[in-house]
Amino acid sequence: MAISYKDAGVDVTRGYKAVDLMKKYVKSTFDSNVVGDLGSFGGFYSLAGFNYKNPVLVSGTDGVGTKLKYAFSTGKLDTVGIDCVAMCVNDIACSGARPLFFLDYIATGKLVPEAVAEIVKGVAEGCRQAGCALIGGETAEMPGFYPENEFDLAGFAVGIADRDNLITGDTVQAGDKLVGIASSGAHSNGYSLIRKLFGPEDKGLLETYSPELGKTFGEAILAPTKIYVKTVLDLKEKLPLKGIAHITGGGFIENIPRFLPDAEKLGIRVYINSYPLPPLFGILCEKAELTREQAYNTFNMGIGLVIAVAPEYADTLIKEAEALGEKAYIIGEVTDKAGVELKE
Repeated sequence: MAISYKDAGVDVTRGYKAVDLMKKYVKSTFDSNVVGDLGSFGGFYSLAGFNYKNPVLVSGTDGVGTKLKYAFSTGKLDTVGIDCVAMCVNDIACSGARPLFFLDYIATGKLVPEAVAEIVKGVAEGCRQAGCALIGGETAEMPGFYPENEFDLAGFAVGIADRDNLITGDTVQAGDKLVGIASSGAHSNGYSLIRKLFGPEDKGLLETYSPELGKTFGEAILAPTKIYVKTVLDLKEKLPLKGIAHITGGGFIENIPRFLPDAEKLGIRVYINSYPLPPLFGILCEKAELTREQAYNTFNMGIGLVIAVAPEYADTLIKEAEALGEKAYIIGEVTDKAGVELKE
């Protein structure tokens, strides 16, 4: 008896339907540089309209991680795509590059076209927030590889900058101020610990309104990662930004020193009381009984982006960031002592 691909669990017609459902979201991100249409073997993007003296392509790739477990348990699939885009384009923005295009990868045990369309809807929203085009991707149906109604989501972005205008951290020196830009929540990091603390399947907890958070716990932990691209590009045009760190896995302790030109001679001092700690992080740290160092080495603790500037520009940077709708604070400085120091 003949055994078809469909008999093995892969129904190509579901893939066709998924593409048809997602087209309107994908096309909403297109700009005049996108060449061709969805469905080619490659995504095409023209660089002809860009005027750079010494153009450099900057790329970034990442996934959403175990935060997806909360999307599975709540059935809310239209925001994790924003997370996926954010984790890539925010990294690119740290160098002062402008994201051009994004491609995603969705892998699932059984392809449900409507679910895939919801995921891509979020990816498209993230691309619009970042000002880049979603020019392609891949949806893989892998029966027996993923549990029912679960999937993985990853992607990558490519951006462009003039080599002479890259933000590299090379000029960062002791005495420079650190300006923190507020996060929208836990973003997409530390969720293995969050799941350990609360579990992904406790729908009663997820749906319970928390006066302290001002929303349900599920809404708080599924809040999509903030995309900082347009903020960074605007600030870059107005101020000499020396270094930028995207606060992801590893928190302050791992990520801020990444822009130091010499981590053996320079370090970071952060004043943890210099900005209001969002209630979510107090709840997480108390339940996990984390030390201060562990907390700032796990979560973003309410700060999603840290920018190093000369002291004379710090106040102006805060005013400009606030004018763009951001919450910004001077949270510390660069020191001449290696390591990260957390002070009250």
